[in-house]
Amino acid sequence: MVKAIVGANWGDEGKGKITDLLSKEADYIVRFQGGSNAGHTIINDYGKFALHLLPSGVFYEHTTCIIGNGVALNIPYLFKEVNEIVEKGVKAPKILVSDRAQILMPYHILFDEYEEERLGGKSFGSTKSGIAPFYSDKYAKIGIQVSELFDDDVIREKVARICESKNVILEHLYHKPLLDEEELFNTLVEYREMVRPYVADTSKILYDAINEGKNVLLEGQLGSLKDPDFGIYPMVTSSSTLAAYAAIGAGIPPYKIENIVTVVKAYSSAVGAGEFVSEIFGEEAEEMRKRGGDCGEYGATTGRPRRMGWFDAVASRYGCRMQGATEVVLTVLDALGYLDELKICVGYEIDGKITRDFPTTVSLAKAKPVYETLPGWKCDITGITEYDKLPENCRKYVEFIEKELQVPIKMVSNGPGRNEIIHR
Repeated sequence: MVKAIVGANWGDEGKGKITDLLSKEADYIVRFQGGSNAGHTIINDYGKFALHLLPSGVFYEHTTCIIGNGVALNIPYLFKEVNEIVEKGVKAPKILVSDRAQILMPYHILFDEYEEERLGGKSFGSTKSGIAPFYSDKYAKIGIQVSELFDDDVIREKVARICESKNVILEHLYHKPLLDEEELFNTLVEYREMVRPYVADTSKILYDAINEGKNVLLEGQLGSLKDPDFGIYPMVTSSSTLAAYAAIGAGIPPYKIENIVTVVKAYSSAVGAGEFVSEIFGEEAEEMRKRGGDCGEYGATTGRPRRMGWFDAVASRYGCRMQGATEVVLTVLDALGYLDELKICVGYEIDGKITRDFPTTVSLAKAKPVYETLPGWKCDITGITEYDKLPENCRKYVEFIEKELQVPIKMVSNGPGRNEIIHR
């Protein structure tokens, strides 16, 4: 069985906890895109963790964690994360790195910082993790594949080409120090020795595992609205966040993905710039921010306060459709028990017309939310494990969302802990 776990919205939906939960049944957990630019927060018996590159299944000894070919591989960061969890008592995870993954280099991070600095007030709100420059190089065919690390002649030729093109930009656009060929070569030699024990043909390993009936979990980063094609372009990430891309980013046939678990938050939140129709502000937003998430709504990577909003059914339904959701997990429902009433954005008004369909960014910028209001349940539901035990108004809220999404909600998360979950 191959299962993908992905986000329906702007990211930050609580996928880390759900991946950690589902990993119990998995033999392999695969990160298939993105890099260290977004984090998954997990609370379990070992403590609280913010993972960025490591798959969220690293806490189970029976699993093998794979960094797929679609990932932006920051090699020092990967091993920094491994050391951090081992220091907290977690057994060293079994990790494999695709020989076709490409390497995120220090200059990618610098170029990310320089470009944000150059753009000033028109910046993209980047995490400055080097992701856009990395993927730009990958598709411009001047990236460095893990397999290339093991041939000095190949590395030297690549380094010369990279310095030739990058130094023109550094000198004339950014007015920053130039790259040094020898220093770059030595960095790659260091990376080679760090990653050497873990490199494998992971596509073949997964192909064999699937044919043997093993359970494979494909873990995505961010959500549908950050996809470069179907998200709020250009305020998006630089790799596809959709389950369809999981087949490419892991190197498996697309028809092998049988189940697409799409995570949806019980309210809306976002980090970074971009259109956000149901956004709320001021004290109302701050109160929701304080009560939300595992310990408040702040980015796991940047620490930035997340932008808050009422549940956006238009964006979430679209996000589920683009993911091809077979089931939904609704998260952070427990954070809403303080409210007298809850709004749900059921449509957008654009140029005087109301639509229930999610538009492109140009139209989205003109959209005003159309709300329906539901009564709150005014109590703490944390720890309830049976759906029927939830307050009636709480169940009505879940069922209203389910009807809007047009996908069954199979699980409801009502607390930060691994086992604080309701199965429906």
